[in-house]
Amino acid sequence: MKLTPRCWWDGPLDVENLAADAVEDVARAVAELSAARGRPVDVSTSPELIAGSFAAVDHLRVAGRTPAGWAPFSGFVQADDGWVRLHGNYPHHSDAVTSALGVLDRAQLEEVVRTMPADDVAAAITAAGGLAVVVLSEQQWRAHEHGRATAADAWTEVDVGAPRPLVATGSEPLTGIRVLDLTRVIAGPSCTQALACLGADVLRIDPPARPELLEQFLSNGMGKRSIEVDLTTDLDVVRSELLPQADVVVLGYRPGALARFGLDPATLQHDRPDLVIGSLSAWGEHGPWGTRAGFDSIVQAATGIADLYADGAGRPGALPVQALDHATGYRLAAALLDLLRAGHGGVVRASLLGAARTLLEQPRSTAPAGAAPLPAPPTHMVPSPYGPLTVTPLPFTVNHEHVVKAVAGYGEAAPRFDSALDPHDL
Repeated sequence: MKLTPRCWWDGPLDVENLAADAVEDVARAVAELSAARGRPVDVSTSPELIAGSFAAVDHLRVAGRTPAGWAPFSGFVQADDGWVRLHGNYPHHSDAVTSALGVLDRAQLEEVVRTMPADDVAAAITAAGGLAVVVLSEQQWRAHEHGRATAADAWTEVDVGAPRPLVATGSEPLTGIRVLDLTRVIAGPSCTQALACLGADVLRIDPPARPELLEQFLSNGMGKRSIEVDLTTDLDVVRSELLPQADVVVLGYRPGALARFGLDPATLQHDRPDLVIGSLSAWGEHGPWGTRAGFDSIVQAATGIADLYADGAGRPGALPVQALDHATGYRLAAALLDLLRAGHGGVVRASLLGAARTLLEQPRSTAPAGAAPLPAPPTHMVPSPYGPLTVTPLPFTVNHEHVVKAVAGYGEAAPRFDSALDPHDL
């Protein structure tokens, strides 16, 4: 679906077609897997569904309430010689800013950073366990050591493993598929939400010490169940009880973070060659930044996107939606479905950096803002323990029906899969 003209969203980059391409990839994969499992379905998409899905958090309402926006320590801050992009929505990342710079509020943050070199600010916050990068131009990123090290990397890479059976499906495209979800924020949870809404039994695991932001969970939690597990004390619940039953495992923590628990891609593939594994990263899994954490907004700032979206006064900007996250989540889902259809285990690696590189390589827009009106997205009301939620459906229809499901309570599920569970009852 080539979208022409393509300026629903303001800015020089073709965000619309990055989104459309990713959605069409997963829609194709759903149709092919369903046919291979003996129950073909009609899968299609539309501009309205794509636009709504990529702005899902903007359309989310929790019992009629609009979710909170960015935290005080998130955003662009001007340094002595440039700009720095911080992410402080999670309490531990906000605490890292306080620890690194000795600031307690936004006003102090801006006052202190204004006197420091941008490189020093980013380095201090990163060393304290926070998330911050210097805002770079495209040219500066291409010259950056990590930009050079990853310049030839594909957005998604697949390492095919051992054969696995392809079994017949039930009432939904992914009925009977069990997915262990160790992801956070948007990209990984968007991937697993798509799998859950298509009928997979998805069980999400989060650490009790650093729970997910509730509204973040609600924005991409349709159809899943979730539990909290402290891997330092209860790893056996995952490795002995859940992993042997899983068909798919999706990992969304920074590369290397789960290796000490034997939950890294290499160990999982060694132990279960037939397992389908999704490995999501911000910066890729090699190079100087290969073990760094990162978010969509942080990757935008480092790669030159924020610089391209700067205003007339030179203040950096951002894409109108979290397109790197959503597009990568759907590309990852498509590749996982392709492995299932092919009857193979394996590892699919995907990165937000790959999405940024793909977006920057596409032809630039010359259309004026508003050349095409922003499509009005459909919304649905679904139940949750936190009150009724207004949500956008998945960005494609199945047999001409919107795909939506209820949202279960965060961390409330039993620590097991339940193949008898009807996802519609969540």
